[in-house]
Amino acid sequence: MIRILLAEDQLMVRQGLKMMIESDEEMEVAGEANNGKEAIQICEKQAFDIAILDIRMPEMDGIETAKVIQSRWPQTKILMLTTFDDNQYVLEALKIGVSGYILKSGDTESLLRSIRSALAGGLAIEDHVAAKVMPILLNREQQQEPDPSLTPRERDILTCIGEGLSNGEIAERLAISVGTVKNNTSQILNKLGLRDRTQLAIYAIRHNLV
Repeated sequence: MIRILLAEDQLMVRQGLKMMIESDEEMEVAGEANNGKEAIQICEKQAFDIAILDIRMPEMDGIETAKVIQSRWPQTKILMLTTFDDNQYVLEALKIGVSGYILKSGDTESLLRSIRSALAGGLAIEDHVAAKVMPILLNREQQQEPDPSLTPRERDILTCIGEGLSNGEIAERLAISVGTVKNNTSQILNKLGLRDRTQLAIYAIRHNLV
C-alpha cells in the first residue's frame, strides 16, 4: 500500500483529492493536515511514501514544509499542489528538489500518474505548466557545457534522468542493469555536488542534455 500525506487547508479540496487518490486501491491517504506545521507533526509519528503539499497554507507554507521533510525524512517523495501556475512557484519548488508540481484543477488520471511518476524517481510536471517553465530553464544564453569529468555513460544516464525516466526505464534503454544505473547516478551526484534526481534533471535541462 502506498501511504500518502495530504496537506491542504481547504477541507473540501482535501476531501476531493482524497477520493481521487483512494480510487486507486493501492493508494491510501494515511495522514491529513491543515497546514505545514501539522504535516511535520504527523510525519514525526508515522512514515509516508509521498507527501502532497499545497504551496499556500497558513502557519507554514508548502515550500518551507517541503524543506523540513526533505531534511528529516529524505525517503519521502514530495509533490507540490497549487492553483497558482505562476512561473516563480514552479521554479522555487523545483529548485529545492521536489518530485513534481501538480495543479488542483487536474483530473484523477493525471494526479495518480504524477504520484506514480514521483515514486518511480521521475519528475512530474503537468504539460501546460512545463510549457511555461521549460523555456526559462532552457535559456540557452545562460547554459554551459556539462562537467567534463562526466563519462559518456554518465552523460547518457543524466539525459535519461532529465527526460524523467525511472531507473528501470533507463536500464532498459541503455541495456544495463538497474544496479549500474543506481551506482552511476550516485557518482554523478557526487561529481556535480547535487542532492537528488530532481536537481539532476534540472541540471540536464540547463546544460542542453535533453
